[in-house]
Amino acid sequence: MKLIVGLGNPGTKYDQTRHNVGFEVIDYCARLLGITLSESKWKGQYGFTTINGEKVFLVKPLTYMNLSGECIRPLMDFYKIDDSELLVAYDDLDLPVGKIRLRQKGGHGGHNGIKSLIAHVGTTDFKRIRIGIDRPQQGENVANYVLGTFRPDEKEDIHMAIEQAAKACESWISEDFIQVMNKYN
Repeated sequence: MKLIVGLGNPGTKYDQTRHNVGFEVIDYCARLLGITLSESKWKGQYGFTTINGEKVFLVKPLTYMNLSGECIRPLMDFYKIDDSELLVAYDDLDLPVGKIRLRQKGGHGGHNGIKSLIAHVGTTDFKRIRIGIDRPQQGENVANYVLGTFRPDEKEDIHMAIEQAAKACESWISEDFIQVMNKYN
């Protein structure tokens, strides 16, 4: 089984914000894979399909970013999904807009959604796709920045990053994650 999670905040007020690029990756993956996110359980919205004999779940936690782990742990327990089968897509302030980085494991890097996942899943050993959103200007409030939308000159780069991240998720269904990292990093 493969569990692909995108982090973000629910509600139209947060659509297209920097903090919701993880949700946008899941939406793109859903279109690529023909999955409808029609299930609602465990404080999340999800859908699944079977590809080449592998069950694939796409999930958007609806708990708000800082409580994302509350959605993922129960789903993993119910379907008996191993930590090694978890891939999380999320925004990263330490990467320029449009850059993606794939990693096999790591810390939270100050990201509250990842902190919650680590606390609930009980490990830092899960795969990640970090999508660059860049840092705010000197003196700009970080919370306002991540909850804001992209500037017009950033939109093409972020759309390309979301597309690349979604294609990396799709590749992981049938390829080893190290191969996927080599292809997309």
